[in-house]
Amino acid sequence: MNVSEAIRTRRSVKSFDPAFTLTAAERDELLNLALQSPTAFNLQHWRFVVVDDPAHRQAIRQVAWDQSQVTDASLLIILCADMASWEKNAARVWKNAPDAVRDMMVPAIDAYYRGKPLVQRDEAMRSCGIVGQTLMLAAREKGLDSCPMDGFDFEAVGKLINLPDDHVIAFMLAIGKKTQDVWPKPGQLELNEVMISNRFNH
Repeated sequence: MNVSEAIRTRRSVKSFDPAFTLTAAERDELLNLALQSPTAFNLQHWRFVVVDDPAHRQAIRQVAWDQSQVTDASLLIILCADMASWEKNAARVWKNAPDAVRDMMVPAIDAYYRGKPLVQRDEAMRSCGIVGQTLMLAAREKGLDSCPMDGFDFEAVGKLINLPDDHVIAFMLAIGKKTQDVWPKPGQLELNEVMISNRFNH
């Protein structure tokens, strides 16, 4: 399956086969593909909380509107981001760059983020959105199905996973094999309705 087909056939699946499992190698292959996703300043501040303990999954399902994807999907990932990654030795993500580039970028990171909590959060959420889409398309290319989820109690899930204070949850992602076909797309907007040429007209 090529990328175009993966994009066109990716759907948000609600019913997964609980008997279908991914091997650790298959899981890691998906996550390693996700690591190729871009991030601002190359901070790579996403964190993948892979929940594979059945009891832990059940606890999360209880605070996620009892959605079956949480327990039935082969892979449940809670996509989080470290909003303070910019000040945690950010030089390590520029270690292979030329000296002049590294010497320019590392202080630029500090100047861009320090004292700007909204920027820190916005960049974290953007990065998680990009990496989530990468994961969904990588899964689809391998014949798997997925469902991005924000229908849950974020605070409760944060407590269940011991979310650090300087981290944020973006959304959860369920990946596996669907058990039933989904209905046709309910209504896509036309390109001419969503594409603006140069500027908005008020």
